[in-house]
Amino acid sequence: MSRISPDVVREHGLSEEEYAKIEALLGRAPNMVELGVFSVMWSEHCSYKSTRAHLKKLPTKGKRVIHGPGENAGVVDIGDGDCVVFKMESHNHPSFIEPYQGAATGVGGILRDVFTMGARPIAMLDSLRFGAPDHPKTRSLVSGVVAGIGGYGNCMGIPTVAGETAFDESYNGNILVNAMCVGLAKKDKIFLSAAKGVGNPIVYVGSKTGRDGIHGATMASAEFNADSEEKRPTVQVGDPFAEKLVLEACLELMESDAIIAIQDMGAAGLTSSSSEMADKGGVGAEIDLDKVPQRETNMTAYDMMLSESQERMLAVLKPGREKEAERIFKKWGLDFSIIGITTDTHRLIVKHRNEVVADMPVGSLSDAAPVYERPFVKPEPAHEMLLTDATRAVVPSLLKVLGSPDMCSKRWIWEQYDHSVMADTVIGPGGDAALVRVHNTNKGLAMTVDANPHYCKADPYEGAKQAVAEAWRNLTAVGAHPLAVTDNLNFGNPEKPEIMGQIVAAVDGIGEACRFLDFPVVSGNCSLYNETQGEGILPTPTIGAVGLVKDVTKTASIPFKRVGDAIFLIGEVRCQLGRSAYLRLVESREAGAMPPVDLSAEKQNGDFVRDLIETGIVDTCHDISDGGVIVALAEMAMASGVGAHIVLPNGMPPIPFLFGEEQARYLIAVPTEKAEKILTDAAVNGIFAMMLGETGGLTLRLDELGEVSLESLKKSHEAWLPSYMAGDS
Repeated sequence: MSRISPDVVREHGLSEEEYAKIEALLGRAPNMVELGVFSVMWSEHCSYKSTRAHLKKLPTKGKRVIHGPGENAGVVDIGDGDCVVFKMESHNHPSFIEPYQGAATGVGGILRDVFTMGARPIAMLDSLRFGAPDHPKTRSLVSGVVAGIGGYGNCMGIPTVAGETAFDESYNGNILVNAMCVGLAKKDKIFLSAAKGVGNPIVYVGSKTGRDGIHGATMASAEFNADSEEKRPTVQVGDPFAEKLVLEACLELMESDAIIAIQDMGAAGLTSSSSEMADKGGVGAEIDLDKVPQRETNMTAYDMMLSESQERMLAVLKPGREKEAERIFKKWGLDFSIIGITTDTHRLIVKHRNEVVADMPVGSLSDAAPVYERPFVKPEPAHEMLLTDATRAVVPSLLKVLGSPDMCSKRWIWEQYDHSVMADTVIGPGGDAALVRVHNTNKGLAMTVDANPHYCKADPYEGAKQAVAEAWRNLTAVGAHPLAVTDNLNFGNPEKPEIMGQIVAAVDGIGEACRFLDFPVVSGNCSLYNETQGEGILPTPTIGAVGLVKDVTKTASIPFKRVGDAIFLIGEVRCQLGRSAYLRLVESREAGAMPPVDLSAEKQNGDFVRDLIETGIVDTCHDISDGGVIVALAEMAMASGVGAHIVLPNGMPPIPFLFGEEQARYLIAVPTEKAEKILTDAAVNGIFAMMLGETGGLTLRLDELGEVSLESLKKSHEAWLPSYMAGDS
């Protein structure tokens, strides 16, 4: 077999050295089908070849962890025979090229990752990053992505309950669309992807295969250039109604004991699902592509192996159970076809039109994929001296922060999502964390997504720690016990030592925080090469997290509940304005060191607040993050329609005190008769607690610093996004 030309190898995203390794593994030159298979399986998107060596450092085990990384999603025990199944993944590159379908199929893919484990999805979350608002593409990208997320999730009947959206010019050429799914399963009904046993039927179920999405995984593993629009054919096309049928049919089949292994056909489609299942099961697989349901004519073996058509699953069944499975899928109007069998060869053999078109050791596609220890430069944390304008007026500064693209209300977005379908949403969008009841119980699952790329730019290590700490804090603020983490590591080109340095530092920061907080990483995703013509995104490690609420009748939420409540600040005041929203949005600069993350204080303060919530003393709580104390107060007041009167401590500089973003802090509000207990309990536990004022009125009053009506706050907070999307700004 003649050697494939270097140009064709490069077009498949492989280096000359990688191609030589493929030849050595096969003992010959690959044919074009095999080259295509290796190109997707060895892509950054599928093989994690730049990050695998570092991801091993993350803590992945814990007393509640049932399955960690390596399966389609993480699985964590929540008691009573129940478990929560969750994962977050990116669909960044496809969403930039074709925003509606890119975002929609991102939702579809993460849903399949969860229900392939035997879990019924109960909630969706998203983390979105767009370019500068004045960039010519930004408005249409926001519109398409939001419509795609809502269109797919709403049709599936899965509530989208939480998320975050921000804007920065670094995302002008590479937006980020990270989607997270949370599901519920029974502990004794978890399904894995290891195709154990020889002679078992391999079945294809779901929608037919087309040419959409070919080389999607390879495209997601490369930088964009001026011709990125030409990659539109690599974006998959989704059908949520078909996915709903696949979901119900799979869960029905899972009620039986017919399944040995099951996996969705996500990135790399039939190639990854067949080879990974065989490799994990220690077997081989023989596939006949003539049996694959096709929706287009004259499809080649290359097309079918690399297609990323949506709403497809691959399962390995116990022999003799084929008719039972076929009956279920036909009942739901879905394709069902026996396309292969497991073998003892440890090879993936693919046939098409009665010829063998690919013959590869399954281990060569996974375990033998390159693992690079890429050179990296350790980032130097920003720690320049910070001078700020102490004479600025507080109220105008607050209005400017609240009305900015990053900090404004995202109601325009989440009102396009159905967040109450299934009738178990207790706390929906707009809270610190969403809260969803475990159906027919009093238990609840809290969930959140968090990232602060501006912190990570200043210090990737501390910034990644902060994302973990904030996720832990958001769960705690509603009264949840944090369980585990899923991460989505969004970075630029890892072949650049400074970018690889960001990645290594962020992984180490996540690891430190998760170990200290007993917050294991059970699943995740890496999205690298988020660059366009050499310009990379801000380092954006995004943390998704889930916590357990023992009793959903004893939780806390952001809105003030009563007039006359005492408002307390929990956590020390350090007046840290470095890298703050105030500095960026009011003074138009990013400077200083980011606020350091004290994990001991996070745990101590968080445990104290959670205990107050669980015992019913506190029902109003908000963690303090972007914008500091003053923004948190404004959000609590706007959410409730109840104002507040705040008194600053004597001698405290107003701007740093009110807008500083030191970590490990919360605002709580309690009836005045409980105020003394808060101070006493805090003193006993070594917790810093300060009474700031009390609730009441229709304004946010700051004594001599000024007063602003809730109406003005809400107008500023809610105006920008609808106006922008209408083309008015």
